[in-house]
Formats: sequence, C-alpha cells, structure tokens
Amino acid sequence: MFRITQYMKELDKLVKGADAILPPRRQPPGPVVIWNLIRRCNLTCKHCYSISADKDFPGELDTQQVYNVLDDLKQYGVPVLILSGGEPLMRKDIFDISHRARAMGFYVGLSTNGTMISEENIEQIADVGYDYVGISVDGVKETHDYFRRKQGAFDEAMNGIRLCRDHGIKVGLRFTLTMDNATELPRLLELMEQENIDKFYLSHLNYAGRGNKNRKDDVVHQLTRDAMDLLFETCWENIQNGVEREFVTGNNDADGVYLLFWIARNFPQHLEYMQARLEQWGGNATGVNIANIDNLGNVHPDTFWWDYTLGNVKQRPFSEIWDDTSDPLMAGLKAEQRPLKGRCAQCKHLAVCGGNTRVRAWQLSGDPWQEDPACYLSDEEIGYTGLHERLQLYPYSRSGNLAKQKL
Repeated sequence: MFRITQYMKELDKLVKGADAILPPRRQPPGPVVIWNLIRRCNLTCKHCYSISADKDFPGELDTQQVYNVLDDLKQYGVPVLILSGGEPLMRKDIFDISHRARAMGFYVGLSTNGTMISEENIEQIADVGYDYVGISVDGVKETHDYFRRKQGAFDEAMNGIRLCRDHGIKVGLRFTLTMDNATELPRLLELMEQENIDKFYLSHLNYAGRGNKNRKDDVVHQLTRDAMDLLFETCWENIQNGVEREFVTGNNDADGVYLLFWIARNFPQHLEYMQARLEQWGGNATGVNIANIDNLGNVHPDTFWWDYTLGNVKQRPFSEIWDDTSDPLMAGLKAEQRPLKGRCAQCKHLAVCGGNTRVRAWQLSGDPWQEDPACYLSDEEIGYTGLHERLQLYPYSRSGNLAKQKL
C-alpha cells in the first residue's frame, strides 16, 4: 500500500520550513495479514480475485481454528489484520472473531462490499470498534451496479457507508481502476467530499481470479497516469485546506516513483529528501510485509497469489510457513536483491518501487521475475536503454506451472 497522504504531509511540512531530518527506517514487527475468512459472497463482482459465489465452500476454518491462528499471529508479531472474504459479514461468527482480535491488540480492518451493513447490524459493527471499514465502490449508480452485477448495489453500499460514518467508524471507499470505470474517478472523489468520507483507496487491477479473466480491461498507461495526477492534486489541495482525508493506492508500486516526478515538477528543492523517504518505504512488500490467508487456511504471498500456496495453517503454524525460505518464490521475494528481469532489473528507481507487482508478471509470462507489464513509466523515465519486447497487457499468455519452474 502506498500512503500518498502520509508523504504529502511530510512534503507540506518541508515547504513550510520544517527541517529535513530523515527519521530512522521503521521495520514492521510482522506482516500485515489480509485474511479471507469466508469465500461466500452475496455478489459476483466482475474483478473478484477470490471468484466468490453465494454458496457454502467446504473446508473453511471453524471458529476455534481461527482463534488458534490468531494466537500464533499475535505471538509472531503481526500488527494488522484485514478481515475479508467473500463477504466477511456472511460469517456467523464474524463479530466474535473481530472482538477477540481487537482484545488481543491487533489493528483490525473490515473489507466489505457494504451491502450487508444495515440498521439491524450497525450497532454490532460499531461495538467491535473496527479501526477501519473499507467499502468497495466502482463508480456511481449504473457503473457500480454493472461491476457488482446487482441492481441497487450502489445504494446499499452508500447506505452502509453513511451508517458507518454516522456511528463514528472510520470508513473509506475502495475503488479498483479499470478501463470501464476510469472516468468515474472524479465523480467518486466528489462523492467522498460530499459525504465526508474519511479515506479513499485506489487499487490498480491485478491479474487474479475474475480480475485475471478481465485483464484486457486494465487501463492503458496514460489513463493510470491521469488517475494518479488527479489523486495527487486532490490530496495536496485537501492538505492545503486543512481537510483531514486519507488517500492511498495499492497494487502498483510505480506510484511512489510517479509521486517523485510530481514533486520534481512542483517542489524540486525537496526532491532529494523525499526520494530518501520513499526509498525507506521500499515499494513492493509481497512475501515480506504483506501476507494472505484464504478461507481454507492456505497461506499465500499476498491476496493475488491464490494459485500459489506456501502451506496451510491447519497443518503448520503461519509463523513457520512465513519464515520458510525453502520455497523458491519466497526465497526470491525475501531476498535483498530480487532476481528481476527485463525493465524492472535495470530500473533506476528500483530502490523506491521494489520491482512492483510480481503476480502480474507471472500471470502474463509464467515467470514471476519478469518485468511488471502494468508499470506505466516510460523507458526514458526509468533509464532503460536496452532493446526488448515489452510484456503486453494482452493478449493473455501463460506458460508452464510456477511450482515446476526453476525460479
């Protein structure tokens, strides 16, 4: 996750005369765990990475098994849990799990489509004390309902957002950017202001699940740049006006480099310091500071690697699985120098983005170390001068099986 607001607030302090003193690099005590507690969902969204459906999926962890995993995660030092699905509110024990996680000291977020938040359960949701509730919105009205494949889904999601807001729960919009909804971004940012919503999360489309099947709908690189320009300008304007809203992005670590380009144009005198700060961030954290547990207890390098399993928490503790670098993919992800290829290997901004999202390279080439095809920076911008055939977002091709390949 790239925290635009955090870095722009630092920039704002520099612009106003603060000393440019680089803080120590912070090392998280453990990975953020996105936990898909249930695969069942009341919607069948176009870009769903878990390919959920409104049916029961056998083999999911029961309540006690979840509690056992919570104990291990706490002992291991995991600071943050994002409870997701499917639709997590369809789990009958979701509030029991959430209360226990909060009592153990985890930061607990809830990732939901919002349609099941109602007057009947909002008090239970508020009573948990979630640190954050993220509600997915793909556009306004017709666009959102099209993506969610349900008429009225937008109104239900907005009702959930308003209920959370009115009950003092930090709530945010989660927006997955695609070719079909890129033009909706300005309207959603206006909606955020009109409804006084706390946070906006823009997710770049990743190639997994239904998102993989719709990879041809990924925005072209210029649309991505336009979206990021709008986010940067909106965030900066909010900060200048003293408005407390948070803007973050996910699934494309080139965003950090692109922010440096924005700083170079607007505040070049602070570029050197901000570059050092973003190098401390370091970009992609898959397999290091981001982890995923799916509904069956399988552990993955992140939420978009569901076709690559590292182990199962029913057989081995998460802590053992996550530290095991006998797995070739995990060894590469945790390496100080990832074995990158193509443009990513020679990018002069590698210290900022960390090689970007590996799963897209894998989905399109069968090689997780190839260049990320969704990097929207030009060869000139990254300092690449070689000749190569750049991976395309389409046509789709994938060769071999990762588990059988030599990484």
